[in-house]
Amino acid sequence: MRLTFDWRPLTLLGVLGFASSAMAADNTDFTETQQLYEQHCTVCHGAQRIGGAGPALLPESLGRIKKAEASKAISEGRPASQMAAYKDILSPAQIENMVEYLYTPSENPPSWSDADTRNSHHILADLSTLATTPQHTSDPLNLFVVVEAGTHHVTVLDGDTFESIARFQSHFALHGGPKFSPDGRFVYFASRDGWVSKYDLNNLTMIAETRVGLNTRNLAVSNDGRWVLAGNYLPGNLVLLNASDLTLVKSIPTIGADGTSSRVSAVYTAPPRDSFVVALKDTKEAWELSYAGTPDFTPRRIIAQDFLDDFSFTPDYRYLLATSRKAHGGQVIDLDTGKSITDIPLPGMPHLGSGIYWKRNGEWVFATPNISKGLISVLDLKTWKLIKEIPTEGPGFFMRSHINSKYAWTDVFFGPNQEVVHLIDKQTLEIAHTLRPMPGKNAAHVEFTNDGSHLILSVWDTDGALIVYDAKTLKEVKRIPMNKPSGKYNVGNKIEFAEGTSH
Repeated sequence: MRLTFDWRPLTLLGVLGFASSAMAADNTDFTETQQLYEQHCTVCHGAQRIGGAGPALLPESLGRIKKAEASKAISEGRPASQMAAYKDILSPAQIENMVEYLYTPSENPPSWSDADTRNSHHILADLSTLATTPQHTSDPLNLFVVVEAGTHHVTVLDGDTFESIARFQSHFALHGGPKFSPDGRFVYFASRDGWVSKYDLNNLTMIAETRVGLNTRNLAVSNDGRWVLAGNYLPGNLVLLNASDLTLVKSIPTIGADGTSSRVSAVYTAPPRDSFVVALKDTKEAWELSYAGTPDFTPRRIIAQDFLDDFSFTPDYRYLLATSRKAHGGQVIDLDTGKSITDIPLPGMPHLGSGIYWKRNGEWVFATPNISKGLISVLDLKTWKLIKEIPTEGPGFFMRSHINSKYAWTDVFFGPNQEVVHLIDKQTLEIAHTLRPMPGKNAAHVEFTNDGSHLILSVWDTDGALIVYDAKTLKEVKRIPMNKPSGKYNVGNKIEFAEGTSH
């Protein structure tokens, strides 16, 4: 089963999004529903629900959508796609059973092998025939790559004019944020259902794609531009690709020292260390895989004090600030010694992967949002002590800033006040401004232009928008209507691993 980037519009999963795995009632009989699936869905989504012309229909690959929304999608179809309306074909009860069936783990769990990965590989453009310099007039370091979650498209935005210079359809549910080659020419995407894609920002064209699994967490690109490493939930492993054409190099089973098979929580590159750093979700380990010289990618095991869900680096990349959703707080791991050196005194469920650092009174501090409590925690990166807890109007998910900005921007993504964005003074650690960009709609995820003069904020709504602000006056400069623009990523900030943006 292979997808290319001129493939037909997404079907059912184009509207389903992410859903938590939910088991149906024990007495549910899916015999008839399975027959209906085979009759109506197999041609696009595969007999094992692993995808084909449409994305995978496995609970591991679904999103946070409510079942009522899934029922509506099946009943009414999806405009401008091949997803037909089934309300005249299936009864309401059959549609409800279909939703339960899709959200229920398969009795015969599907697998994904190295052979499957190789067979999925597809070259979409011959790099040797493409120009090595930008074939557009935009500043290549001030481009934004915008993920449109509502329509499964990507827009390439000029960061000076805030005009689109390209737009293309993506695979279903891009996840974990795109990553860039060291020179900023190429951007790599990972979709929730396992597709890794490579796009050329110079020529505004897709280069290659490979499916590395059935449920992928995220990916990283080596600082020398040679390797792409993807981490999977299903199957639980790491998949190493050649960055040049996305051909498979090897898969690495993520099995802990105790023999536990694990999903991968996060994969990032650590440029000064010439290595990838990986968090394992189901065993208390972090791995470091060197890509210096001629690497064999044998993992160096670092035993943690808790299960790891995500992490951030300190500015020198010596330490990990790691957290687990199974426990409160977090831990500091010294990558040089491979030891956990202290706990981090954080309440609730800190989202360290979205934390940022900056200098306050000449010393580095680190701030993290919290996805279960309305507060921002600020840590001293020298002593690991909590400096301050800043109350917010609700739990948040993202933080962003820029070395040239006096503010750290944070949302309150969860809870009833989703429309709110707080601007925190980075020196006083007080909320200086509270904005409501589109009252009643979820405001989240800020990204600055490369020079920090402007920033773009997302409104995550079907009738949402990108809103451009002047970073100093805070006045709105432009509003670009868009369907759930979930994130946008500035090329220069990302390849420079700039202060104020997550990595």
